[in-house]
Amino acid sequence: MPVLPGAEPFRHEGGEVGVLLCHGFTGSPQSLRPWAEFLAERGLTVALPLLPGHGTRWEDMQLTGWQDWYAEVDRELRALRERCTRVFVFGLSLGGALALRLAAKHGDEVNGVVVVNPANRVHGAAAYALPVLRHFVPTVGGIASDIAKEGVTELGYDRVPLRAAHSMRNFYRIVDGELPQVTQPLLLLRSPQDHVVPPVDSARVLSRVSSTDVTEILLEQSYHVATLDHDADRVFEESYAFIGRLAPGVGERSDAVQAGQQEGTATGG
Repeated sequence: MPVLPGAEPFRHEGGEVGVLLCHGFTGSPQSLRPWAEFLAERGLTVALPLLPGHGTRWEDMQLTGWQDWYAEVDRELRALRERCTRVFVFGLSLGGALALRLAAKHGDEVNGVVVVNPANRVHGAAAYALPVLRHFVPTVGGIASDIAKEGVTELGYDRVPLRAAHSMRNFYRIVDGELPQVTQPLLLLRSPQDHVVPPVDSARVLSRVSSTDVTEILLEQSYHVATLDHDADRVFEESYAFIGRLAPGVGERSDAVQAGQQEGTATGG
């Protein structure tokens, strides 16, 4: 199936510091594209992949599971490590869980983690019903576009495929068990008014990781998809400052690389 317009993956070749961004469940790179472009404009090497089964139609997602989604971001991380000297992983919602697992599994190869409204479990009756319900009901209503800002929408499915949701539930359990292996500096940004992921998920992440360098920031003006909401600029600026603190001079180095590339282009080199 063709990818929906706007849901395409995004990549940018920049300097020696790389960032991998992971989008959320039933969403697409569109929800993180402004964030990715913000980082790319500052000279970073950026990868924002499209998770398998996403960005086309919900029926395609029924054929995928967490192993497919994780394998995609794992491949992207390995490619960034070949290209960059330092790599950071960012994620929204399910993407936050993917980023945390990458940090847990790859250790020193990940230099820092930024998560926005990270998901840690499926809550309520759905958590208990999914193992059985998925065999009889293909989908339920969608979760996309939980955004406070008027006129802004998230490009995501209007249905949640329950087979994929069941796989996501299993994935959260795995990640929760691996959180103590996360030792990297962590920046967690969360929206108190989130209608998709409750605050307890962020609290769980913060209580389970082994990171000693941890910062939590509240996004008071945004709902779940904060990267498209009123606090988007703050998410972008805080994450870039986080990188700058851990990789001092990142902007200067990247600017030098870009200047060299522009000079080479101008002279035909």
